[in-house]
Amino acid sequence: MARETRRSRLDQPLDRSRSLRPSVDPEVFGRASERVARFIGSWRFIAYMTIFVVAWVVFNTVGPQSWRFDPWQFIGLTLVLSLQASYAAPLILLAQNRQSDRDRVQYQEDRASTERLLADADYLSREVAALRIALNDVTTRDFIRNELKDLLEDLQKAVNEQASPPSPEPSNEA
Repeated sequence: MARETRRSRLDQPLDRSRSLRPSVDPEVFGRASERVARFIGSWRFIAYMTIFVVAWVVFNTVGPQSWRFDPWQFIGLTLVLSLQASYAAPLILLAQNRQSDRDRVQYQEDRASTERLLADADYLSREVAALRIALNDVTTRDFIRNELKDLLEDLQKAVNEQASPPSPEPSNEA
């Protein structure tokens, strides 16, 4: 661990001590197992295995007696198929584990992205609500027009009252 951090730091001299252990990328075996598992799960592999098994059986049943290398019960074929299965199963499981790790990371990234989207949506909904509240305090054009019409009518009434001569009031002199 310390060796890795020291190797990545450029402000410190490189450690020149040699190790007898080969430095191997730990992902190499995982990538190789995924390639093998992907090939084993393909139709091409099924076709190759079918051709191999049929050729084996035909050669050992129909071929000349002196050329037959596997007896009637096909013990050699059983051994080959068992070896193939014993190596294929762990490789497939390793590939599945790597895929589940990738799925877990993807799930965590999706969850974080969803949380950010929800926070953004919540923020935007609060902003829209604040704008609606602010707009309720703003006077609208129709409100101003109605107020101006009312004021104009009041002014016209006041002007009309001032312009008309006062009506003579009956006097009580008698």
